[in-house]
Amino acid sequence: MDGAGDAGGTDGTDGFDPQDPLPIPLPRASVEDGGLPLPEPGDPIGPEPLRLEHPVLKSLLGAWALAACSAQETAAVEEHLGDCGACADEARRLREAVGLLQRPESLDLDPGLRTRVLDGCLDRRPPRIPVPSWAASYDAETARLDALLQDFGDAEWHAPVRLRWFRGEEPTSRRTTVAGVITHLLAVDGLVAVALGLDDPLSTGGKPEDEPDEAHAPTATPSRRTEAFWAGSHYPPTRSVRGPWREQTHALVRTVSFTGGGLGRLPVSYGGFELPLRDAMLDRAFECWVHAEDIAEAVDYPYAPPAPRHLHGMIDLAARMLPETLAARRRAGLASRSHTRHLVTAGRPGRSLRLEIEGSGGGEWLIPLDSPGAVGSADHEVAHVALDDVEFCRLAAGHVAPAEAAAGQDGDREAIRDVLFAAAALSRM
Repeated sequence: MDGAGDAGGTDGTDGFDPQDPLPIPLPRASVEDGGLPLPEPGDPIGPEPLRLEHPVLKSLLGAWALAACSAQETAAVEEHLGDCGACADEARRLREAVGLLQRPESLDLDPGLRTRVLDGCLDRRPPRIPVPSWAASYDAETARLDALLQDFGDAEWHAPVRLRWFRGEEPTSRRTTVAGVITHLLAVDGLVAVALGLDDPLSTGGKPEDEPDEAHAPTATPSRRTEAFWAGSHYPPTRSVRGPWREQTHALVRTVSFTGGGLGRLPVSYGGFELPLRDAMLDRAFECWVHAEDIAEAVDYPYAPPAPRHLHGMIDLAARMLPETLAARRRAGLASRSHTRHLVTAGRPGRSLRLEIEGSGGGEWLIPLDSPGAVGSADHEVAHVALDDVEFCRLAAGHVAPAEAAAGQDGDREAIRDVLFAAAALSRM
């Protein structure tokens, strides 16, 4: 009788006690290959759970929610939660609170990641065919914009964007979409492509019958080229424009790299004026950044300014263009009267304004006021203007009105006004 009771339980379980841990066989290959002894069938698997009182387990709920308990404490708490409804509710609330405290991390790639990776690679092994320094900012800004566009869906591509610039003394704007902005960049970058002997993107598009051929000529202004490209499309621009724009940016950088830095003086026509290639590439980098910010604003996405060395190059180009812009405004009757009384011959020092640009991309420039050929002179300084680097760029892009620019001013008020308006006049569609 006693022997029969040992062999099989009275409850019909054949001696199995539900409270005993189940023996889980280990993979023999992994144990034997490691030379470890096989566990005895009766050995418990893992550490023995702690036996803690309810108040202690309740006090551990906060640490458990933060995943700060030891393995044994975690096992004890989780075993208790299966039996205690009040503690289970409290544990759920604590876990939800911890989730609110954790800052969600964006899955978007850092737009600067490509630049940092390339810089690291180039530090180890310089390229056989390096990009000229004056084209580096264009390479960087087009890459940053392309990274922003990469994951755009149809809704983002059709998001409304308002292009802004100054005409004369008044702000003006043009409504388009994200895809329309990329089409605009494609059309105006085509001016550089034509100068380098590459295909003109306008030559591959349609042209309405009533549109004059001059709008498609390489010497047309950026605004006329853009309007012609938009008018020649049978349908509004879509995400399909990204491919041609991206290919053209790569072709421009590849061409100037293979042909070397000697092309820097090659003239690029903007219709009403010309820029040497080295300055045209800076101009295109500047516009790419400005319109990338327009796009980022339209889709509510943060966008950082260019790297300091690239930002400095863009500001330097704008400062060098100011004297000619002042002269153009003077010829149009928009300059102050004092400028018409102090004209000097080219190469001689004349009245000057000290333009101080603060920030990592800044510096100082002496802007001649009396003639585009005059020489800026500290001895003839009549005014001083101080601006933040990004603020000055937004003024030059027509995104900030001259009267609203956050500028420190000292000296001749008419000269200061003329320079601020000339900076805004650098902008265009």
